[in-house]
Amino acid sequence: MATSREPVGDGAGERQLRVDLAAAFRMAAELGWHEAVANHFSLAVSADARRFLMNPRWRHFAHIRASELLRLDAGDPETMSRSDAPDASAWCIHGHIHRALPLARCILHVHPPYATAVASLADPAIKPIEQNTARYFNRVAIDRGYGGIADNDEEGRRLVAVLGDNRRAILGNHGVLVVAGTVAEAFDDLYYLERACQTLVLAYSTGQRLNVMPPELAERTARSWDDYKEAAFSHFAEMKRLLDAKDPSYAD
Repeated sequence: MATSREPVGDGAGERQLRVDLAAAFRMAAELGWHEAVANHFSLAVSADARRFLMNPRWRHFAHIRASELLRLDAGDPETMSRSDAPDASAWCIHGHIHRALPLARCILHVHPPYATAVASLADPAIKPIEQNTARYFNRVAIDRGYGGIADNDEEGRRLVAVLGDNRRAILGNHGVLVVAGTVAEAFDDLYYLERACQTLVLAYSTGQRLNVMPPELAERTARSWDDYKEAAFSHFAEMKRLLDAKDPSYAD
């Protein structure tokens, strides 16, 4: 099954975008990144990113289908009055980011075990101790201003400011957020972010001193990841093949 690589305006290509986003939900459930019926993914369907797809309120990731994704407008003040209104925190986070940052076409926000554990540390920085952790060297925004569940405009605006020009954010006392131009790129980035945090947590758990790379080596390693950008699309396509073999209903 194809995967969308380019931003697509209203109408043309929305079907493929729906399938890709639905696949990402199912993959997240398979990998154990989901949390009950919480957390949210979204994907822009308009050129200005203000119109976007998002999961229905309180639906388990493992059950989400392409046809069931909500189509929302970040500029619509009546969104939370809809009969199928999204979760308030989903609207707060995703609505504000899509409204303010048009390059953030795909937004993945979850509370996966290892990244959330790192986000709960007094020092949540991802130390470059091997090549996956080095991928994020000086490339992750860190939010230290958690103020409770993000369900109001003030918190939405604050998170936009925290993210800024970054593509990833460790949300202290909360979870993680990744943005990208496509679902494939966002999924691949989130995958490696969680793997990096898993390695870091396991290393911390030994109680031994971390073997942190010198800054110049960490920077060089992070830049080397740019040579593998196309791998994100292959990774996503391979994961979709696994889904298709197990349960292709995500594409319905």
